[in-house]
Amino acid sequence: MSRQKALIVDDEPDIRELLEITLGRMKLDTRSARNVKEAREYLAREPFDLCLTDMRLPDGTGLELVQHIQQRHPQVPVAMITAFGSLDTAVNALKAGAFDFVTKPVDLGRLRELVNTALRLRTPDAEEAPIDNRLLGDSPPMRLMRNQIAKLARSQAPVYISGESGSGKELVARLIHEQGPRSEATFVPVNCGAIPSELMESEFFGHRKGSFTGAVEDKLGLFQAANGGTLFLDEVADLPLPMQVKLLRAIQEKAVRAVGGQQEVAVDVRILCATHKDLAAEVAAGRFRQDLYYRLNVIELRVPPLRERREDIPLLTESVLRRLASDSGLPAARISADALEKLKNYRFPGNVRELENMLERAYTLCEDDLIQPHDLRLAESASADGSGQATLAQIGNLEDYLEDIERKLIMQALEETRWNRTAAAQRLGLTFRSMRYRLKKLGID
Repeated sequence: MSRQKALIVDDEPDIRELLEITLGRMKLDTRSARNVKEAREYLAREPFDLCLTDMRLPDGTGLELVQHIQQRHPQVPVAMITAFGSLDTAVNALKAGAFDFVTKPVDLGRLRELVNTALRLRTPDAEEAPIDNRLLGDSPPMRLMRNQIAKLARSQAPVYISGESGSGKELVARLIHEQGPRSEATFVPVNCGAIPSELMESEFFGHRKGSFTGAVEDKLGLFQAANGGTLFLDEVADLPLPMQVKLLRAIQEKAVRAVGGQQEVAVDVRILCATHKDLAAEVAAGRFRQDLYYRLNVIELRVPPLRERREDIPLLTESVLRRLASDSGLPAARISADALEKLKNYRFPGNVRELENMLERAYTLCEDDLIQPHDLRLAESASADGSGQATLAQIGNLEDYLEDIERKLIMQALEETRWNRTAAAQRLGLTFRSMRYRLKKLGID
């Protein structure tokens, strides 16, 4: 079996020698170039499995080489070597398509991790990324998003996944993880809005026995749990400012210190984050640190709301009904043409999650295994005409109408916070006492 091959691009002989020795011990063949011109000549002559390039070169920049490789040799992952503290340079390299970066002086342990991760990358297929049965849809926005997921899976850049509640942001994060070189390691999702502020540092970084009341044994944090894999920070906008400072340091230093611990522990984690809020607006309002925003938002991936891909609704509906039948062991239900048309004309403020909940309710209520329009119990006020106004004829009974809206919003808040009632109450701007009263009134267990 032929050995894998790396291209090293640096004008400093000592750095080239260090990288050649390190990669040689990892059983890689190496070729060394002193400038952009020599690197391009090597790339044109022979195939490579990896490229390591310095940022500053005599006849150009490493950034130019990253862009050249992206255009001519997209199968080759390229990592940037940057001066210590040049975070802006590293971020620009990631945005241009670099796989990852390492700073000078080069930490050999970090370098070996980077190389091993890069060599686990799958070769990109010229065809469109395959349709995952959890990410259904053949609309243009979905085809675009699948291609973006495939590209982002080949990078280690932090990704900010934006999108409305219920649109599938966590699923997108899982697919980026599963299609990337960390797929064999752990994917750790955490809802930042569901962790009490006083426990956040312990949850993220772990704690030592006796470090605070109730710390009866050592505990690993989420960063250590995700070591080698991916940490997905959902609803990251809900992090309090003091925790944002600590998170920024952990990301920059690639190390964490447990509460009560004396030593920092190195961690190798890819960070993905999401929120349904406008993170730029949170920065402008002073609720989110600008430096953390730029560190997390290296690349933004927008998940389209369901109303922007209505042509996917029949396929999604069929899939959900098939799953409901499989889970319940009951006969599969069909949906009438009129009911399907109603779904296609509905705005879905709760997106795919709302469609799933709506179909589950209709599946339970329908007669003769056929879902009719009345089984859907659509809120006509949110129809696709965009007026947002319900008429008296559409409302019928005002108490029932308002109760239905209240129930939907409370259920949405509970689902987003994984049924943490305290966090759901905060999301809705309610006291816990008021939340408990409403749950009892609406019969929500």
